[in-house]
Amino acid sequence: MMKPSLLIFVAAALALTACRKPQSEAAVDPPPPSVSLDAWFTSSAPPSPQAIHLVRDRLSPGDEVTVSGRIMGRKNPFVDDRAAFVLGDPAMMTPCNERPDDDCETPWDVCCDSRENVRLGTATIQLVGDDGRVIGRGLKGVNGLSELSTVTVTGTVDRGSTPEALIINATAVYVDR
Repeated sequence: MMKPSLLIFVAAALALTACRKPQSEAAVDPPPPSVSLDAWFTSSAPPSPQAIHLVRDRLSPGDEVTVSGRIMGRKNPFVDDRAAFVLGDPAMMTPCNERPDDDCETPWDVCCDSRENVRLGTATIQLVGDDGRVIGRGLKGVNGLSELSTVTVTGTVDRGSTPEALIINATAVYVDR
């Protein structure tokens, strides 16, 4: 005869095993519905864009702003699987391909500029859905976006934005072709 504690352990193990679905039948979250990003892109540049380094210290969450720049400031300026990228201020940073005798493979990383200039001259631009979350789809290649593209963005400063890390939730994105 089995001891009561061993009997309880075996019964519990069988109950847990019986409740599990085999790995091949495990529930899988359905993929999110495909979101069209067309609503964020505009065919004309928003008026009166400002330089990132001139506005970052005077902006607060909820403020509306229009900035322009180039996609640069990081080795990977696009966020994988998220509708977000780093916009850099050309007044603060120079891509390596615009420097004499610099044949850097990733000129958008602006590796020759000071960290302080990069901090002051960059903003994270993101497209958010109605739920306030960043769209789960990458932007690289969308509407011609690529590293070093010149872009003008109108949007609202995100509630998580700080003077050290400017985050703008875009409402209009213009890609200068």
